Amino acid sequence: MTYSIAPARQTSWLIWRTATWRRVGADLAYILPGFFVSIASFTALVALFTLGLSTLVIWIGLPVLVACLATARWFASVNRSALRRWAGDIPPVHYRERQKYSIGGMFKNLADPQLWKDFIHGFLVSFPLRTATFCVTITVLAAALGGLTQWFWMRFLPEGNTSLAEIIGLDTYLGVSPVTAEYWLGLVYGAVLVLLLPFITHLLAVADAAVTRALLTNETAALRARSEELATSRAQVVSEEASTLRKIERDLHDGPQQRLIRLQMDVEAAQRQLGKNPEAARELMDGALEQSRAALTELRLLSRGIAPPLLADRGLRTAVESLAGKSPVPVAVTGSLAANVRIVESAENAAYFVVSEALANVAKHSGASQAAITVDANPTELLIEVTDDGCGGAHAGKGHGLAGLVDRLAGVDGSLEIISPAGGPTTLRTTIPLRG
Repeated sequence: MTYSIAPARQTSWLIWRTATWRRVGADLAYILPGFFVSIASFTALVALFTLGLSTLVIWIGLPVLVACLATARWFASVNRSALRRWAGDIPPVHYRERQKYSIGGMFKNLADPQLWKDFIHGFLVSFPLRTATFCVTITVLAAALGGLTQWFWMRFLPEGNTSLAEIIGLDTYLGVSPVTAEYWLGLVYGAVLVLLLPFITHLLAVADAAVTRALLTNETAALRARSEELATSRAQVVSEEASTLRKIERDLHDGPQQRLIRLQMDVEAAQRQLGKNPEAARELMDGALEQSRAALTELRLLSRGIAPPLLADRGLRTAVESLAGKSPVPVAVTGSLAANVRIVESAENAAYFVVSEALANVAKHSGASQAAITVDANPTELLIEVTDDGCGGAHAGKGHGLAGLVDRLAGVDGSLEIISPAGGPTTLRTTIPLRG
């Protein structure tokens, strides 16, 4: 994704256009409050930094310096919010994970380079830059307004005042009185400044935004951290998948495979007994039938971890409706995702297993009398919500089925939110991005 320092480029800077004045208003709303934020940040950071540095020798300064950088981070978040309102999307920012407030932990917190960039911005850069920006902006606004209204307020000046037009000889050049020449001069430079106002305010805002973006965002570090997080989550998913496959292989060998072997032996024995001892053959066939039923039950249990052909053939909505139809608890399926509408395969698989595990929990543990599934999709994300009117208390603790869903969703950058107070109801809300 690309980010620009400024908002969408102006198609026209004509002063009589409404869009031009909206742009001027947005620039002023970014420039003027920023000056007061810079005063507050400069004052707070100067006090904390000097106090921390002067008392560092007796160790009191260490937590003070940590507090100084935490304050700088807070002011940086305020500045980033202002930049985001003005420019729209801005690059991400990454901070190292906060450590415990032990001696070693505080030293590690002080080693975060982004915190020091926040400090430099709030302590050394923003205050002088925004002071100059504020002064230029106020001067231009005052001069433009003063020039355009000079014909009104000049009459209140004391007599004998020497005007600028008279000093430069404009009255002599135009052959008019000094007062008239001053009126015309004010109107001219006021009109010129009004025409230049959009360019001046936008240039000052862009300069401030460029400095803020350079110091208060670190897209490379953020992307690197995100890449490491995704690599870790994907490695965990691969490990979980491998573990699941080994478990399925073991369960197939110890369960259905042994039962099918026993079934084959019983059928062969029944064939041998069929002619000479029909009663014994019937007993063997009854046993074989029982073995086949047990094998089918075990295969169904094992297949819970494998995506069904229905999902691959007809899509998520149809597969979810199939799960709802098989649930012992009545389930209503709603949402904007229509049948036979296909989305990213990995998202479909993850969403299917979320619904499958959620409905299994509803049936086994919730004591619910009814449940509902909402499946919504838009161009950027898939939203799944499963609710029931059961007893509540669901959580994603280790050893529970929902914990496996968290790991599975991590592989597709998805998130799982569980709202399940004691006494119910329970809501499982899943979000899976469909882009990137």
